[in-house]
Amino acid sequence: MVILIDTNVALDFLTMRQPYYDNARNIICKCAEEQIQGYIAFHSLPNIFYILRKTHSEADRRQMLKKLCLVLKVTGASHDKVCEAIESNEFSDFEDCLQDECAREISADFIITRNVGDFRYSHVKAVQPQKFLEIMEL
Repeated sequence: MVILIDTNVALDFLTMRQPYYDNARNIICKCAEEQIQGYIAFHSLPNIFYILRKTHSEADRRQMLKKLCLVLKVTGASHDKVCEAIESNEFSDFEDCLQDECAREISADFIITRNVGDFRYSHVKAVQPQKFLEIMEL
């Protein structure tokens, strides 16, 4: 199974944000144990680096991203797909549209996100972390 981890779930894991941390950690651990193939979109990394700037030093943020990239593979979207995303009116948030394009690039089974509603027009099914863990147990 192949999944793309949305930025918010990666942040839940990295910051141990409650009450979301346990589900995010369980998913990341399944990726680390190679039970599933986990990916993160290229553009999520600078977003995470920027978001954490007020609470973590530059060195700490770099270390966090380095460790994340040991577990999750980084994926991107082609030039053509990014241009298509720019033109798309289906997503209200351009970043979510890029997440979908990155998920399509790797033929992901799911996008793991806490903001499922933002992906109602996604080509790749978006599920919340808890729902994904339930699917994994089937």
